[in-house]
Amino acid sequence: MRILASFGLVLFVAGLALVASDDDVKVEDEVLVLTKDNFQKVIEGNEFVLVEFYAPWCGHCKALAPEYAKAAKALAEKKSNIKLGKVDATEEQELAEKHGVRGYPTLKFFRSGTPIEYTGGREKDTIISWLEKKTGPAAKELETVEAAEELLKENNVAVVGFFKNRDSDEAKAFLSTANAVDDYPFGITSSEEVYAKYEAKCGSIVLFKHFDDGKAVFEGEVKEDALKKFVAAQALPLIVDFSHETAQKIFGGEIKNHLLFFISKEAGHFEKYIDPAKEIAKKYREKILFVTIDADQEDHQRILEFFGMKKEDVPSMRIIHLEEDMAKYKPETNDLAADKIDTFVSSFLEGKVKQHLLSQDLPEDWDKHPVKTLVANKFDEVALDPTKDVLVEFYAPWCGHCKQLAPIYDKLGEKYANHESIVIAKMDSTANELEHTKINSFPTIYLYRKGDNQKVEFRGERTLEGMVDFLEGKDAEKPEVEEEEDEEKHGKDEL
Repeated sequence: MRILASFGLVLFVAGLALVASDDDVKVEDEVLVLTKDNFQKVIEGNEFVLVEFYAPWCGHCKALAPEYAKAAKALAEKKSNIKLGKVDATEEQELAEKHGVRGYPTLKFFRSGTPIEYTGGREKDTIISWLEKKTGPAAKELETVEAAEELLKENNVAVVGFFKNRDSDEAKAFLSTANAVDDYPFGITSSEEVYAKYEAKCGSIVLFKHFDDGKAVFEGEVKEDALKKFVAAQALPLIVDFSHETAQKIFGGEIKNHLLFFISKEAGHFEKYIDPAKEIAKKYREKILFVTIDADQEDHQRILEFFGMKKEDVPSMRIIHLEEDMAKYKPETNDLAADKIDTFVSSFLEGKVKQHLLSQDLPEDWDKHPVKTLVANKFDEVALDPTKDVLVEFYAPWCGHCKQLAPIYDKLGEKYANHESIVIAKMDSTANELEHTKINSFPTIYLYRKGDNQKVEFRGERTLEGMVDFLEGKDAEKPEVEEEEDEEKHGKDEL
């Protein structure tokens, strides 16, 4: 089950023009309702169609619904030739299967009948920006002040390049960035009137926004990588509130270090702690992204669990580094005073903060059952015992695959309960972390071999016979494989 990985967006319809000639196509909030009977007709009859495959019960789909309608209405008002449609995949299973739908929502953009994956955002502006870039120039030509004003008024964020010489290296880097960044619209101008209106010099690049200081001017050498990082940092508020709508921008952005504030809005923590932190956020912009997570929301409880926290630990803060290991960092204190935040962030950036690894307390009866219960603080002592082969299942309490495996794994433990050199064990990886073993999906099963302690992953059938064969040497010499199975994910996708 891919949680965050299944982000998608909705499609929308330019207007009623298509419906006038397609009487069998129903319209809801300017979005075409597609079925197996009208799908191909709509795709073949329009050059550009964005299609969302959704499920009525899907939380992400429900969260996107208002943004669908806003995007559809805006495109209809522009009389755009881009159409937006949706398919109820639970009703149109044959259609969903034909187009390889495996999660909700799944969005596909059809350009002259050829589908490509939708990779844009989930808000009105980001939907429209992505679509318009796929159907027009990467940067809109702003020949008049009116054109510039319209671009800035219609979009919460817009990036404008002021270049008279389009053949310059700087202009080419700007246009290359505009082509690479789909979430925000870009404009380019050589108009003296536009220069004067926005007090801009030739060669400058300005990101305009409807929040914070209103705009940000790029400084430094104009290169695509630097521009992309500038846009990623400046296009978000100084402190971003985590939600369904912002999640993709947060985790899919260029900035991989995030400072997370776990707060209670009901308790007034936002006004007390977050507003004063904005100056600190400004100081570290482009180095670390500041994010708030409202612990009052039920949907966010899994995030607290991921960091080994409970609601009573709020307010608090953590830093996470978004790479393969999803490393977490914990401050010495939960004090969210501005000076404490500054010290924590600066120490982290200087490499002075040690990675925080979760560990539960060791249960008194951890070794009283056939399947031993391990925690991080006890793991190496048991699993890396050179005199024993130790098979460990890394699981999550909420994982459906793990629940299905439990009775089989218990039988495996009973079979080897009295064995001299084979130990069967398990560890809750949502509450325990190891520096030498990173778990990205559940369940994951590793054999720590006696003698050399080499880690060998079990990838056979999860049956008693399959695991017995593995333990008794028929598969034990296979090297560890790095490919991921389609199991329940742990980490960023979980957030």
